[in-house]
Amino acid sequence: MTAYSTILVADEGAIRTITLNRPERRNAMTPAMQRELIAAMEEAAASEFRVVVFAGAGEAFCSGLDLSALQEMHGKSAAEHHEDAERIARLFRTLYELPKPTIAAVHGAAIAGGMGIATLCDFTVATPAAKLGYTEVRIGFVPAVVSAYLTLQIGEKRARDLLLTGRIFDAQEAQRLGLVNEVVAAEELSNRVNSLAAALIANSPESLAATKRLLAAQNKTWLDAAISAAMEANARSRETADFREGVAAFLEKRRPAWAKAK
Repeated sequence: MTAYSTILVADEGAIRTITLNRPERRNAMTPAMQRELIAAMEEAAASEFRVVVFAGAGEAFCSGLDLSALQEMHGKSAAEHHEDAERIARLFRTLYELPKPTIAAVHGAAIAGGMGIATLCDFTVATPAAKLGYTEVRIGFVPAVVSAYLTLQIGEKRARDLLLTGRIFDAQEAQRLGLVNEVVAAEELSNRVNSLAAALIANSPESLAATKRLLAAQNKTWLDAAISAAMEANARSRETADFREGVAAFLEKRRPAWAKAK
């Protein structure tokens, strides 16, 4: 098994649990974590595991992109921005098309890219204290790749609300929107995830994989075009004045002074 530095991978019986493991940073994503998540999922896809569970160490599920990664963006070339966008797209596509059922066990914050992972899992179980949001517009970024999947799940009108406001919402609202399957007490989260995994394991593995392939195939043509446009939007947004100002304001803990719209 691959050695990981930003995630923990625990295999027990037919279940692989992938835990985002940067608790001191609220499990904020880095490029290294994104690559490790892809590798852990690809290993799971090629293995005998029947269910893949995603969790977060410490007080959060995932707080989005790490500040260090945000700061490094300013010095990158256009080609490097495209490479970053492609990696994010690959992370989400790998999760969406994983042939094994996936469960997100969400507690604390699931923000931006972290909410992307929670969104794309087949099942999302959250605690009442979970705080969720697609907050990219707050720092002059574009919630590009996740927007395609979110629109498929909850429809364009609701997706526009969440993506354009960048607001934080709770687990109960997420359940009403169809983004969370169940809301359970924090002390019951692990047990509920395990019982859900057991119910999935009782089903035919070939049928589960075939059903997931069928569902992905139904949306493939549209998703291919949507993700291609999203990667371009993601890369372009990293080179804008608003993104530079948004990141600076975030780091300096002040309100951003946006440029006038053209």
